Amino acid sequence: MGEPALRLGFVALNDCAPLVIAKERGFFRRHGIRVELVREPSWANVRDKVQAGLLDGAQMLAPMPVAATLGLEGPAVPMWVPLSLGLNGNALTVSRELYARMREAEPAVTEDRLRTAHALRQVVLEDRQRGRPPLRFAVVFPFSAHYYELLYWAGAAGIDPARDLEIVVLPPVSMVDGLRAGRIDGYCVGEPWSQLAVEQGVGRCLISKYEIWNNSPEKVLAFTRDFAERHPEEVRALVRALIESARWVDRPENRLETVHVIAGESFVDAPVEVIHRAMRGTPKLSAGEADADATLPDFHVFHRYAATFPWTSHAMWFASQMVRWGQAEKPFNLRRVASEVVRADLYREAAGEVGEPFPEIDVKPEGVHEEPWSLQQASVPIEMGADRFLDGRRFDPGDVVAYLEQSEITRLRLRLDDLAGWNA
Repeated sequence: MGEPALRLGFVALNDCAPLVIAKERGFFRRHGIRVELVREPSWANVRDKVQAGLLDGAQMLAPMPVAATLGLEGPAVPMWVPLSLGLNGNALTVSRELYARMREAEPAVTEDRLRTAHALRQVVLEDRQRGRPPLRFAVVFPFSAHYYELLYWAGAAGIDPARDLEIVVLPPVSMVDGLRAGRIDGYCVGEPWSQLAVEQGVGRCLISKYEIWNNSPEKVLAFTRDFAERHPEEVRALVRALIESARWVDRPENRLETVHVIAGESFVDAPVEVIHRAMRGTPKLSAGEADADATLPDFHVFHRYAATFPWTSHAMWFASQMVRWGQAEKPFNLRRVASEVVRADLYREAAGEVGEPFPEIDVKPEGVHEEPWSLQQASVPIEMGADRFLDGRRFDPGDVVAYLEQSEITRLRLRLDDLAGWNA
């Protein structure tokens, strides 16, 4: 019979592709491991089952292992992340009714997606003046890139999410039905669940994750520290296989085959064409509008730009958002925690075994490149993509406190001298 299969959890989203392709095309088998992929309905299920040992590891939202290690909203369970599963892939979508109000408030919103939050602010101000309840937006998990992207996008336009919006949690597969039924006014989710809302005529896609933060982290491969320490060979084999799978998925000539595989009912279970729009970089923003297609070649990035490398600085940025938005009340050393969670050393070992170039640094500033650039501090130079934030801010991992002090909302929530406790 051999060794039992490793059980890896995933959620029905386009960016489960590296896991699915690694199994279906034999990359796991090539590296001597048997894997059972287990589809879970929500991210809370994924977290709980990994922590309980019912799953050996999982595709996780990039901030989840940091939050789990800190014990935010649950027991503190140290986690390890030896691999990133890709960049970008989310979008922010609102009901057609809300979009009509936004367009009336600021007509330029149809030409400039970066102005969408400013249009929403006008609607928020009108609702406040008329005594209406806050607009309700959904995200997939409290500790998710989706949550921080929604808040970052809104905050950049002067919207205070704590006062001006009601934010609820829904599983990705429930977003479209929630929008159709009027239970929510908008959401931030991974594909194909924005494109499906557009396809069914119930939503308008406002802005992509890429446009909020160019080539930003999304999902990771995560394990409890206990499991990874007891199974180092299996973890390294999984990283090797997934690097090769991500390399295969990211080739344009393989995207359509990838779409057909992940569209199956055991995986994403959604129409091929809806999945393919985002995977080929041509998402539709609205049904029935001839000019409502976007061209975003980097909507999904699985291998380019060192996409599989787990950056400690990415985890530090997510930790800074936990502070900024009030999720972490007790001071902690952001860099130390991020370095404990992100195991770039394990990645480098596995990458070297499959001839994959890798960065030789663990942290880098974010928001400094508006164009492609070359990372020289690597085993061989690596071509990287833009990393700009939509508001032009920069994140310096060497001075997280200064970064937090730029935020008006952080200043309102914490005394400036309190920030010294968040030692980076």
